[in-house]
Amino acid sequence: MATNKNLVVDPFCFRQFKGNDSSAGYQGTVFNISMEKFEQIVNERFDPANLQDGYAPFCKHIFIENDFTDARLCVLPITKENEHCLRTKYEARNEKELPVLSRYFDKQLLLKGKDEEDVFPVAKYLDLILYSREQIIKENEAMGKETAKNEDGEEETAPWGIVSIKAQDIPTELPMTPITAMRNALGKDHGGSGVPVDREKYLEAFKYWKDHATVT
Repeated sequence: MATNKNLVVDPFCFRQFKGNDSSAGYQGTVFNISMEKFEQIVNERFDPANLQDGYAPFCKHIFIENDFTDARLCVLPITKENEHCLRTKYEARNEKELPVLSRYFDKQLLLKGKDEEDVFPVAKYLDLILYSREQIIKENEAMGKETAKNEDGEEETAPWGIVSIKAQDIPTELPMTPITAMRNALGKDHGGSGVPVDREKYLEAFKYWKDHATVT
C-alpha cells in the first residue's frame, strides 16, 4: 500500500532521474539516486514551515541541504573566459509546448581540457520547485494528459508535486528566466501556467540572467 507523502516527483520531473527513459535526452541536472530514494529523503526532511512562496500562489519552494547527491551547479556567471561557450536554440520541453529561444552554456565546450570538479562544484543546496495538486490537475487537463498515479495505480493525492529541481549554492530562489515567464503567460494550452508577466519581477530576472546562463 502506498504511504502518505507530502512531496512526490511529478511526471514532468521524471527526466531529472537517470532511471527514466526521458532523462536520456535531458540536458539539465540528472540525478543518479533513484526517484524512490529521493522522495523518501525529502519527505523525511519536509517541514511545511520551510515552504517559501514562488511566483504564484500555487507554487512553492523548499530548500534541502544537498548532502545525499552528487548534483553539480548548473548555472554559471558569464565571463570573458567562457562567453565563447554560449549557444542558443529553440526548444520545447514536451510536444504540447510552443518552442521558445533559450541561451545556455555548452557543457562539453566548458569542460574542454578541464576536470568536471574544477568547472562545476557540487551544489550545496537543492531547490525543490513545487506545484499544488490542484494546479497540476488543471494543467494536465488543459494539456490532455492523464492524471498522475501513485505506486498503487490510484490517483495521486500528495499535496505537492516536485516539478523541477535546481542544484545551487544558496538556499534562496534564483530568478525565473525571462523566457519561462513569457511561456507561462501564454497559458495552459501552450504549456504555461497562465500567470501573466509581472513587469517588476521580469526586470529583476533580466538583471540576473543577462550575466548568467544555465549549463546543458
